[in-house]
Amino acid sequence: MFYSITGEIVFKGENMIAVNCNGVAFRLTVSANTLASCSEGDIKQTFYTFLSVREDAMELFGFSQKAELDCFKLLTSISGVGPKAAVSILSALTPDRLALAVSGDDIKSITAAQGIGPKIAQRIILELKGKLDSIPFSTKAASDIASIKKSSVSYAGEDAVNALVMLGYTKSEAGIAVGRLDSNLTTEQMIKLALKDLARNL
Repeated sequence: MFYSITGEIVFKGENMIAVNCNGVAFRLTVSANTLASCSEGDIKQTFYTFLSVREDAMELFGFSQKAELDCFKLLTSISGVGPKAAVSILSALTPDRLALAVSGDDIKSITAAQGIGPKIAQRIILELKGKLDSIPFSTKAASDIASIKKSSVSYAGEDAVNALVMLGYTKSEAGIAVGRLDSNLTTEQMIKLALKDLARNL
């Protein structure tokens, strides 16, 4: 029904905004990431929208990026992940970071979202594998996803990733760092070099 809404933000609240379009203010439920990108005042902004219709209510969701809307639709197609849970995930993770978490089997990053437990996070990873390729992620995210995939092509790479996770890094962080290295290195060499890379990026 609604593809997008363009107008001035007249109110910002917790996970919601009101957008004035020619005298009519639309209430949009938004993620924390979209909320942070909003500016109140005379600046017109465009939000991609999704209308959720239930028996007892209708709710309009808004997203500052098309990629975020696309991720929202994929998340809500998963059994057990409703619109509120999807917004919670997209508040904790940008579309780029969600793609990295899915590619790296990174349950820890997804459970950082409020109300999302390990079982749901695991289901999200299983369901979204291979379904995020059509979403326009940043060039850096695409490069990092390629690094994560590369990190699992050797036993040494897998062992290095697991060791880094034991040291407190997320699986996606470890996968990116290890995937940038020569796959012919030993596990010990990978861990040492990956730690240096991770320390530089802190």
